[in-house]
Amino acid sequence: MVLTPTGLRFRTRLFPCSIGKGGVAYDKREGDGATPRGVHHIVGMLFRADRMGPPNDWATPIGPGDLWSDDVGDPACNTQVRAPHPFSHEHLRRSDPLYDLVLLSDWNWPDAQPGRGSAIFMHQWRRPGFPTEGCVALGRDHLNWIARRLHLRDRLIVP
Repeated sequence: MVLTPTGLRFRTRLFPCSIGKGGVAYDKREGDGATPRGVHHIVGMLFRADRMGPPNDWATPIGPGDLWSDDVGDPACNTQVRAPHPFSHEHLRRSDPLYDLVLLSDWNWPDAQPGRGSAIFMHQWRRPGFPTEGCVALGRDHLNWIARRLHLRDRLIVP
C-alpha cells in the first residue's frame, strides 16, 4: 500500500483516504496529529465480531475490555492492554464504527520510544476528508476490501 496525494494505492486500485490533521511528518511527535513518513508493516488486525465477520484468518476479535495504552509513562505504552488499566488508554470497543476494523502498524511498536507518538492504525473514517489524529482512515467498504486481501507484514508506505 502506498499513500499518494490522491489516495491510498493498493493492488492497482486507488482508494480515497484521510490522514492526520498535521499532514505527513518525517519527525513524528506525540500530539502533533501527523501521519509519520516511512515504511510501516501491518502487524495485526482487530475487528468487532458483534458487528462483522473476520475479514481473514489472522484477524482477532475486539473484546469489551480491550484497550490501547497511549500513556508515555506506561511500561505497556503503544500496545493492546485489558481493562482495568491504570494508565491513560483508548477503548478499542467503541460505540461508533471507527474501530469496527483496525489494521495495526508497527509505528513505534513493539518498544515504544516516549514522545514518538502512539499507534498508527488504519481504520474507518468519520466521513470523507475528515482528518485523523495521525492514522490513515478509509471508507468502510474500502477498508474491508483491503483487509480481505491483506497479508500480515504487508507494507504501508508513507512517502
